[in-house]
Amino acid sequence: MPIVDAKQPGQFCWVELATTDQPAAKKFYQSLFGWTADDVPMGPDSLYTMFKLNGQDAGACYALRPDQLERGVPVHWSLYVSTRNTDESTKRAADLGGNVILPPFDVMGAGRMAVLHDPTGAVFSLWQAAESTAHLVKNEEGAFCWADLLTRDREKAGAFYTGLFGWTIEKEGDGYYHIKNGDHPIGGMPPSQSLPAGTHTHWSIYFHTEDCVAKTERAKSLGARIFMPSTTIEKVGTMSVVEDPQGATFCIFQPARR
Repeated sequence: MPIVDAKQPGQFCWVELATTDQPAAKKFYQSLFGWTADDVPMGPDSLYTMFKLNGQDAGACYALRPDQLERGVPVHWSLYVSTRNTDESTKRAADLGGNVILPPFDVMGAGRMAVLHDPTGAVFSLWQAAESTAHLVKNEEGAFCWADLLTRDREKAGAFYTGLFGWTIEKEGDGYYHIKNGDHPIGGMPPSQSLPAGTHTHWSIYFHTEDCVAKTERAKSLGARIFMPSTTIEKVGTMSVVEDPQGATFCIFQPARR
C-alpha cells in the first residue's frame, strides 16, 4: 500500500483534526471515509484518536482544550510538513518572517514538532519523525491527497515556503500556482479571490475519492454542510468543499481519468 515518507523534507506528512466533540467527529469520519479509530491516552480525561485506513495511518483528531476554546481557537484541520530538524527549521521560519506559535517540543517519542504562522497568517506544523513513526497512507479512497494554501498574498507566501522547504512554485495559465517538493506536485495556491471575504488565510486539505458526487451526498446525509457542491474542473477532476457537523472544513477530490 502506498504511503507518504514522513522523513522526506518538505513533504506533507500528517493531517490532524481539532474538534469540540471528539466522539461525534469520530463517528462522522468513520462513516464517511471508512476509517477506523484507535484512541491513545494523552493525559487525564484526554485522548488522541489515530484514524486508520486499511490498517495504515490516515490522520488523527483530538478535542480542543478549554484554554484553546477561551482563546477562540476554531475547529479545524491542520497540516504538518516534514523536516530533518525541527529546531533549525523553526529558526529559519522565524528569520523568513514566520511567527512561532509553539516552539519545538517532543511528542511522546514519536517525533519533534513546532507550530507556526506563515507571514500571511496560515497555520502549519513542522514534524521531525522518529524512527518508529508510522507513515500516512496515500492513493486510497478516503486518504489525504492534496493541500491548497488560500491566501491574499501568494508572492509573500511563496517566497516564505520556498526559502523554508525549497519548494518550487509553478504558475499556471489559469492563475493557479502549483507547489512541488522536488519533482513531486503536492499542493497549490488558488487565485486570491478563492479566499472568501471574512475568511482567514489557511491551508485547505483534500481527501481522495473515486466518486465525488456520492461522497459529498454521503457527507450531507451525515450532517455536513456543503459549501461548494461537486464541481468539475476540466482535465483536473471533481471537487467539493464540506464543513463537518462540528465546523471543520475540508475538500473531497476525485481526480480526472487520464
